[in-house]
Amino acid sequence: MNQRSMQEPTFLILTALAAGPQHGYGVISDVQEISGGRVRLRAGTLYAALDRLQSENLIATDREEVVEGRIRRYYRLTAEGGTRLATEAERLRRHAEAASTRLRALVPGVGGGVA
Repeated sequence: MNQRSMQEPTFLILTALAAGPQHGYGVISDVQEISGGRVRLRAGTLYAALDRLQSENLIATDREEVVEGRIRRYYRLTAEGGTRLATEAERLRRHAEAASTRLRALVPGVGGGVA
């Protein structure tokens, strides 16, 4: 089956959840850390993505707890989500490897080449 490539925020959200269940703010913080501060999800964007990922069975609610009178929901990666993330990571790895191979010939010292 040939699936569309994942948008970067989706890839990063699934990557964050691959470390274990997290609540929304934890996902936001982890995505920012994984991306080196380049991707900063807003709460509205995150929760819309989490709803979509749940409907696609890539994530599931792990548990809920009440903190300061508010419900904190934790999300986890499903087996299907783990498989989809692994497939996407491999696709990206192959693309990066192809780029590095071609760059070695063009730019010495890039992509593992010798300067």
